[in-house]
Amino acid sequence: MSTPYPFTAIVGQDDLRLGLLLNAVSPAVGGVLVRGEKGTAKSTAVRALAALVPEVSVVPGCRFSCDPASPDPACPDGPHETGPGVSRAARTVELPVGASEDRLVGALDIERALAEGVKAFEPGLLADAHRGILYVDEVNLLHDHLVDLLLDAAAMGASYVEREGVSVRHAARFLLVGTMNPEEGELRPQLLDRFGLTVEVAASRETDLRVEVVRRRLAYDDDPAGFAARWADEEGALRARITAARALLPEVRLGDGALRQIAATCAAFEVDGMRADIVMARTATALAAWAGRTDVLAEDVRQAALLALPHRRRRNPFDAPGLDEDKLDDTLEQNSGEDGDPDPDGPGGGGRPPQGDGPGTPPQPEGESGDTSAPSVPEQGQGQDREQEPGRAQSSGGGEQQPVGAAEPFRTKMLSVPGLGEGAAGRRSRARTEHGRTTGARRPQGALTKLHLAATVQAAAPHQRARGRSGRGLVLRRDDLRQATREGREGNLVLFVVDASGSMAARQRMSAVKGAVLSLLLDAYQRRDKVGLVTFRGKEADVALPPTSSVDAAAARLETLPTGGRTPVAAGLLKAHDVLRVERMRDPSRRPLLVVVTDGRATGGPEPVALAARAARLHEATGIASVVVDCESGPVRLGLAGDLARHLGGSAVTLDELRAESIAGLVKDVQTSSRSAA
Repeated sequence: MSTPYPFTAIVGQDDLRLGLLLNAVSPAVGGVLVRGEKGTAKSTAVRALAALVPEVSVVPGCRFSCDPASPDPACPDGPHETGPGVSRAARTVELPVGASEDRLVGALDIERALAEGVKAFEPGLLADAHRGILYVDEVNLLHDHLVDLLLDAAAMGASYVEREGVSVRHAARFLLVGTMNPEEGELRPQLLDRFGLTVEVAASRETDLRVEVVRRRLAYDDDPAGFAARWADEEGALRARITAARALLPEVRLGDGALRQIAATCAAFEVDGMRADIVMARTATALAAWAGRTDVLAEDVRQAALLALPHRRRRNPFDAPGLDEDKLDDTLEQNSGEDGDPDPDGPGGGGRPPQGDGPGTPPQPEGESGDTSAPSVPEQGQGQDREQEPGRAQSSGGGEQQPVGAAEPFRTKMLSVPGLGEGAAGRRSRARTEHGRTTGARRPQGALTKLHLAATVQAAAPHQRARGRSGRGLVLRRDDLRQATREGREGNLVLFVVDASGSMAARQRMSAVKGAVLSLLLDAYQRRDKVGLVTFRGKEADVALPPTSSVDAAAARLETLPTGGRTPVAAGLLKAHDVLRVERMRDPSRRPLLVVVTDGRATGGPEPVALAARAARLHEATGIASVVVDCESGPVRLGLAGDLARHLGGSAVTLDELRAESIAGLVKDVQTSSRSAA
């Protein structure tokens, strides 16, 4: 077994270390979500925490880690008698993002269950993680059906495995720790709320700190055991401090004044539900115990808010996470004084971890912080003081114009790709999936995951006499088993091809265009799609954002999109064709939807309109569902965007028709056009 990197050897990342340590002191805090850029010791810190968590006492031989003092009466390995147990280290179980449902919750031997009536159960990762840590790296990439199972287990403290009337239940209470890079997509709100705390991490820009990080890492790689031995004393001291804080925790007093500050803070930031209040109370109590105090102070409440509220505050999907600390301080000050709590701006009230100079805490330089959050999308009207005159922006040959703000986004109806796909689970187009309504049965390919009971019995029934059946049980063979086929929804790749030429640069028009694209991005966010962004202007087209699950990143690119120059429509379509060709090789099961946003006035080079038509027919030949959003305005309309849509084999809709109920007709047009092309 490899030697883990020592927790106390991690340089900087105060909030990350504090969030993990508070969960070690009080598992009731509810886990921690670590957000940040790659290469910031997220996984290293989580894996290092396992060595600091106190040991647990378990029933000997129990695969489900039952507590010998109060064994689970429904344990599949039980019943257990109350008595002495054996101590072992708390487990840290890693859940791979590509794990199967059976690997997570466990599996029943369906063949034995049907033929013998025996509950032959193989525990999964949830059973292994009971009374320990469940760690999910890249938790934002976890499939929806696994997220649903995690939500159920986290809510009920138990895992249920059911297969056609045969069920097994076991306890599953664990500390949930996840790490993620926000650039790769966000978490579902339901799962996000299940994490007690969240911390943002970023690489330090301080030279000396970076030098120390590299020095320690190289020393660890050269001799992991020797490096760990040099930090053994610090690790032991930190482990002892965690144990002492756990022992002190029941004695910590959470006064009415602190409770009032917690409730007022949650109300001021408009968080949904009451879970935030409870998590803040538990976190503030753990902070007091960690600091060796028996009273919760205002500084504890402030730090608890900074850890427990950023991912819970009510916000638009593209807003950057975080809290307004001035508003937080004002709220705490207005609700202080009932228990004699100190001023929140006093010692320890500035948002830094109140760890003091305790063992295992290396000295850190002041002023280290980082913010990797994407800039928020501006509201309607922002940035208009930077725009140039509309008449000048209308010129197709004008120079580059400053970016303009997006108009207010609006709710859209669903755009879907016709036919039946087999892509990743999502909420857009019809697809054959592992979850959804049952539509038929087939022979299993590999391990059986969803039994179609009626089809299995029907396949086995004609052979019972030949197999010598004499008792009540069904004589079953592997060839009799049938897998249920199901239909659900998939996520698609929505590729936006946006005209950023001078003809689009009029102030109100480009603002409206950005608002429309932003609205479709919001829809893609809700439907779990991948998105990409291609822009064209001047003489060429650029991939502003390669296909990604981070809709936030697409919104940020859209905000800073400059305009001006000629209109190379063909270049934009050819660039989109290249992007889709590469994506088909990377992810052949994910079907694309092409959304072209332009007025269709191709300029530049010889025969630009004819060249754009030929480029469009390349997409039609591959059968890609497409929509052209016609941005042409003014009294004279050439209808070039409509011509482009016909060459694409798709449909065209004006910018005004994209709003509200008008988009419902667009969906029908997309589907009808695609069926005709097929």
